[in-house]
Amino acid sequence: MKQFLVFVRKEFLHIWRDSRTLFILIWMPIVQIILYGFALTNEVKNSKIAILDESKDEATTVIINQIDASRYFQVVAYLHTFKEIGATFRQGKVRMVVVFPQGFRDDLLHTHHAQIQLIADASDPNMANTLTNYASSIINDYQETLDRDVKMPYQINTQVRMLYNPELKGAYNFVPGVMALVLMLVCAMMTSMAIVREKEMGTMEVILVSPLKPFRIIIAKTIPYLMVSMLNIASILLLSVYALDVPIAGNLTLLIGESILFTVTSLSIGILISNSVKTQQAAMFTSMMSLFLPTLLFSGFLFPVENMPIALQIISNIVPAKWYYIIVKQIMIKGLGFQYVWKETLVLIGMTAALLAISIRNFKIRLE
Repeated sequence: MKQFLVFVRKEFLHIWRDSRTLFILIWMPIVQIILYGFALTNEVKNSKIAILDESKDEATTVIINQIDASRYFQVVAYLHTFKEIGATFRQGKVRMVVVFPQGFRDDLLHTHHAQIQLIADASDPNMANTLTNYASSIINDYQETLDRDVKMPYQINTQVRMLYNPELKGAYNFVPGVMALVLMLVCAMMTSMAIVREKEMGTMEVILVSPLKPFRIIIAKTIPYLMVSMLNIASILLLSVYALDVPIAGNLTLLIGESILFTVTSLSIGILISNSVKTQQAAMFTSMMSLFLPTLLFSGFLFPVENMPIALQIISNIVPAKWYYIIVKQIMIKGLGFQYVWKETLVLIGMTAALLAISIRNFKIRLE
């Protein structure tokens, strides 16, 4: 019994002295509960929309106020012409535009028939469906208030248009997210074990006595994985087009270039992890725990980032997959050019430069 208690005490000391294990056992469950509690929600709220009101009468004002007052929508722009609709969607400012034609109130009062057009960004089909349903419900509520006071009911027809994905195929949202998830996990996980493997096999001494500087050692480690990742990019795109029927609407060269940039960012994360751990198991576990959940939660792939609290929205900005997911949707699904993704591109370049600089600085030229 005494030996058993000594063994138990020894295990407690091991856990207490290992800060990483202590963090995983104590703090990780707390962090996960917080993330799941706030981030995992299918409810759509505070979605940014724009209004094109060509009538500007009492009826349209009431409907707009009701839409803006709901917790589902946030009116962020008022447009003046139909030409502005396409530009607004391309800039990614809104998810839906509500269009009121000229003479809306007059048509409603005299003919008891009027139309409202809802134009949604269907590159995310589930979000587009939900938003148009919410807006239609608000319009129907307004219509019911009018029907109470007249014998002949008013009729408001709602026209719905789905841009970029008229058939509402789920693959249009699924493919960009899978690309971000696969490239991030595969690249980071493989490279995270690169340096650690050398340490475990006892070949790190040979590398350290070579004339190569740490920067060149790191680059030499990443090039093979970059080549393999380019094959992954090609296979994913081929499967997307020919198996999932998701066309590449934009420039293929630009899409491949952005994918390579994201791959380099992921490789940089893997190298940083590899410099920070001592075993391959620890490297793999760290990669999975630190990258898998953030990629799922904060990339916008499964859950809209704007639905999360402000604090989590700020945290999402440090997740590279979020910016790559935006880039892929803009180029592959919407068919937009570099002028619409240059900001996200600069963010990935900055992250890559920072991660490589930290990795080189933390690279240990002596074995402990």
